[in-house]
Amino acid sequence: MHRQSDMRYSILIVSSSERFVHLVKKSLDGFITIDVRKSGSLARRSLVERDYDIIVINAPLPDESGIELVRDASDRSRALILFVTPVELYDDVLENVTDRGVLAITSEMVENRLDKAIRYLTALQGRIHRLEQKTLTLEEKMTEIRLVNKAKAILINKKGLSEAEAHKAIGKLAMDNGVSRGEIAKRIIG
Repeated sequence: MHRQSDMRYSILIVSSSERFVHLVKKSLDGFITIDVRKSGSLARRSLVERDYDIIVINAPLPDESGIELVRDASDRSRALILFVTPVELYDDVLENVTDRGVLAITSEMVENRLDKAIRYLTALQGRIHRLEQKTLTLEEKMTEIRLVNKAKAILINKKGLSEAEAHKAIGKLAMDNGVSRGEIAKRIIG
């Protein structure tokens, strides 16, 4: 059973096998978006239309081996990819997809390992989402610092304040108005 936080993920399943799609969907119970495409070309169209968190490819596909789709998806998408391949092609597949960060399993492993592989990718995607959030927060802080420094320079040049006085004035205005220092800086600059 997946955690409630898993529900935010979008999954693209690429397979011509209804049985495989059923197995994957069973593992993804509770996920918010599950799209299924039966060929590489249809999957590519979906990748242009929306972003996915996880892509599960069951090779071979009716129109290609699936390795080409892995290359395209890993180049154009931030999705994590699970590639399921016939046993006899596994070594060749590993040679082609491992450097792209793709998790590959054999079709014989599907019954026992599919759920674990998807849980693994979901956990990785969760870590990626958290790191992206931290990055956004840091970028926002850096932007605010730049704005405040620009506003301090304006106060120093136009009002004759020292840097410490300008810093204190921006902080006081922010507190008095119940807004961030960045918002006050925008008002001063703008």
